[in-house]
Amino acid sequence: MSPESDPYHETREPWLSIVGIGEDGITGLGASTKTKIADASIVFGGKRHLELAASLMTGEARPWPQPFDTAMQAVMELRGQKVCVLASGDPFFFGVGVTLSRHLEAGEYVSIPAPSAFSLAASRLGWALQDIETVSLHGRSLDLVRPLLHPGRKVLALTSDETGPAALATLLAESGFERSRLTVLEALGGEQERVRSALAEDFSLNDIHVLNVVAIEVISSKNARILPLACGLDDDLFGHDGQITKREIRALTLSALSPRRGELLWDIGAGSGSIGIEWMLRHASMQAIAIESHAARAVQIGHNAASLGVPGLRIVKGTAPAALAGLARPDAIFIGGGGSEPGVFDAAVEALGTDGRLVANAVTLEMEAVLLAAHARLGGSLTRLEISRAAPIGSMFGWRPAMPITQWIWVKP
Repeated sequence: MSPESDPYHETREPWLSIVGIGEDGITGLGASTKTKIADASIVFGGKRHLELAASLMTGEARPWPQPFDTAMQAVMELRGQKVCVLASGDPFFFGVGVTLSRHLEAGEYVSIPAPSAFSLAASRLGWALQDIETVSLHGRSLDLVRPLLHPGRKVLALTSDETGPAALATLLAESGFERSRLTVLEALGGEQERVRSALAEDFSLNDIHVLNVVAIEVISSKNARILPLACGLDDDLFGHDGQITKREIRALTLSALSPRRGELLWDIGAGSGSIGIEWMLRHASMQAIAIESHAARAVQIGHNAASLGVPGLRIVKGTAPAALAGLARPDAIFIGGGGSEPGVFDAAVEALGTDGRLVANAVTLEMEAVLLAAHARLGGSLTRLEISRAAPIGSMFGWRPAMPITQWIWVKP
């Protein structure tokens, strides 16, 4: 909707107030914020939020529907009326404000945040919020914490419920970070606030409040499963049946794909999923779709994605080009397997938008012929990649060459 066609975008007062509320309830709210709650004809929120603000409300209290409606239909149907939405802490930090703003013009709402759980936790611990890692695991996979587990780092993790801290401790202990200290900060800002600590290896805290943040001081053992920031993770970090883009080639391939924040990659013939996984590890905003026809490999890709901290990798089980139909337009495409099959290469070229990047690796003569023809027809660059590794030859060592790779890199004009 354009500003010109939006009757609420002009100089009118916003009809929707999005109010952050903490565990201290209405005592932590300013006078003008209290007025917005009191003046609203309808107040939406979770059961806990509505109870905290009950003494201010003069309008109707409406708990969020179950399951939660991300389209916010109940709110949007009241467009133009005085409506208030209550949220935890900062509504625009992993909160409902983000969801609502996707359906509204900026002039339609006003947001009044309270301190986020992360801000409160950092202030209690004396941690510089800008220097530490933060991750929301509320309603999300615990595996998202894995890329953040580097020795000496500090992490704040928002959990879903009272079972989250123990589950995090188990994940740490099983991944070689058993000596890490976990500090559980419960019901921050409220009368039930409590702060307790334990090591991951002997975590035994109980009766944990459902609202909690876990602070992790990361300590690694010798065999800790650390995910480096560089491209080209050790092959042993991936489960595979031999169909994997090897470490050195993978690093060069990621460099050729040139990941940029917020982009989507198609990994066609994904094998172990290593390219799509490393693409997503570059930044939390990255997205990837792994297309794989082999059922067992598709399952393995899911395991790899979880264990390497990118559970959001989408897996499409099917054969290209048919499996590509209906997928969101990619910013980049990697073809690692099946590229010589009829129609696959042309479908990839067609799918890219202007300035989209396509990188294809060939091991077989058949796929190399496809790349040579593509280079002759479309341009781009061809590179021959050859890797040799030292290996035993009797009682001595010599160089054992891996199969050479032909790599084609092309940017769509």
